[in-house]
Amino acid sequence: MKAKWLLGGLGFVLGGPIGALLGFFTGSLLGASVVTTGTDRTTAGDVHVSLLVLIACVIKADGRVLKSEVNYIKPFLLKMYGEEGGKEALHLLKQLLEKDIEVDEVSKQIADHVNYSTRLEILHLLLDLANADGEFVTQEEDVIRQISRSMEVKEKDLESLMAMYHKAKDPNWAYAILEIEPTSSDEEVKKAYRRMAMKYHPDKVASAGEEIKQQATEKFRTIQEAYEHIKQQRGDS
Repeated sequence: MKAKWLLGGLGFVLGGPIGALLGFFTGSLLGASVVTTGTDRTTAGDVHVSLLVLIACVIKADGRVLKSEVNYIKPFLLKMYGEEGGKEALHLLKQLLEKDIEVDEVSKQIADHVNYSTRLEILHLLLDLANADGEFVTQEEDVIRQISRSMEVKEKDLESLMAMYHKAKDPNWAYAILEIEPTSSDEEVKKAYRRMAMKYHPDKVASAGEEIKQQATEKFRTIQEAYEHIKQQRGDS
């Protein structure tokens, strides 16, 4: 069925500002109206569609669409939705790029319905996209920070995610990832590692879909890498 990927058990995104954005293309894709069920449940489909809207916000941030950004997001969408669904998702993304999107309203709707761990992984994916060409453009970083605030993500958590991309530039990247200072004691380092490993455990985002879970796994491994890096620096075995 055409656009079957979009209809697969959607919940909260069919209402509010995201639902309003979806309204401009559902008729053309489906040949029929989509009726809001009034449910508050959050599904992997909700997360995927919400992410697609935020991706459009980031791509549009600097007023241009780079080939590197499209090259990064295309295989991700194809993997997420399959060959046919991925093409439809790209079609939707192109339409979203032509729309005015209220970043704060969309992000607040996501905050109201999506758990904190999943919101962190949404930011992780957006940072990957913004860094697709090897550096953060100021406008894109500003939009991601705006999204983060509106999704009610703590600033320390955003900085921890961003530190993943600064390994070559920041000698204290490992401490930033663990959300601690270089002056932290060995015991504080251990506690921070355990806390962060629990926060980013992939099981916390299992219901958001395999791709989101893979992002959590990547962050989880980076936390382990940061911990081992600090221990090695300090001469611990």
